[in-house]
Amino acid sequence: MPAETHVARDPADPSEVFRIVRSHLAEILEVDDDEVSLDASVVDDLHADDPAILELVAAIEDDFGERTVGFSIDDDDLADLHTVRDYVDYVVERLRSVG
Repeated sequence: MPAETHVARDPADPSEVFRIVRSHLAEILEVDDDEVSLDASVVDDLHADDPAILELVAAIEDDFGERTVGFSIDDDDLADLHTVRDYVDYVVERLRSVG
């Protein structure tokens, strides 16, 4: 029996999704992680423009696409994503539906 054990992690763990989304937003928008809260509006509070949002979507799809086959963010759904929490909840739900 192998000495090493692996703990299965839920790919849709909201705190992990938030950590990843926050990291991507901070990098793309060149802000401190602390400025990216769940309730922050991506456009109004963090001042993301359309190219930054598209970069965020691509980064999220790349990151979670490596973990979950078939993960993507539908372009039609972007209009409904306003806060960081909206993005996190959306990603969690999508991961659970394709997982």
